[in-house]
Amino acid sequence: MTKALETPEQKPSEDKPFRYFMQVRYSECDAQLVVFNARYGDYIELAATEFLYIVGAELPDLESSFDYQVVKLTIEWQAPARYRDTLEISVNVTHVGNTSFELTTEFRNAKTGQFLAKGELIGVAVNPQNVEKMSIPDTMKHEMINGARGKFVDHAGLFTAPQAK
Repeated sequence: MTKALETPEQKPSEDKPFRYFMQVRYSECDAQLVVFNARYGDYIELAATEFLYIVGAELPDLESSFDYQVVKLTIEWQAPARYRDTLEISVNVTHVGNTSFELTTEFRNAKTGQFLAKGELIGVAVNPQNVEKMSIPDTMKHEMINGARGKFVDHAGLFTAPQAK
């Protein structure tokens, strides 16, 4: 089970947006050990899913009452991510409408802080049972706008697991 933690090393953690930490795996890279550009879409989807799970975690039956489909995804690259890099993907809500929302993601190397890429995802809320467009529940809108500031999910083990030497 995924758990959002408060940032152990930061000053006031509320100053930080929601962040998703992951490590680049070998299968996600080309022969030069650079992440394939299409993988960034996967990474954005992972970070968005974790973000939405965290903001909706207190809602009863979240998975049976709210889902979304991506209708637009754009990515701009500045520098490559490489094999075994630990990525920090921050997620900010830039718009919440009646049925749609926009998330902006920023990719950084978690260890060096280098900015790597930016992504924008537009999603439309759908009913999980029939996949028809629906209004975003008011409680979910409120939580999305609050943005889970100061929380993160650490699938890289950067803060939650002993580091190998």
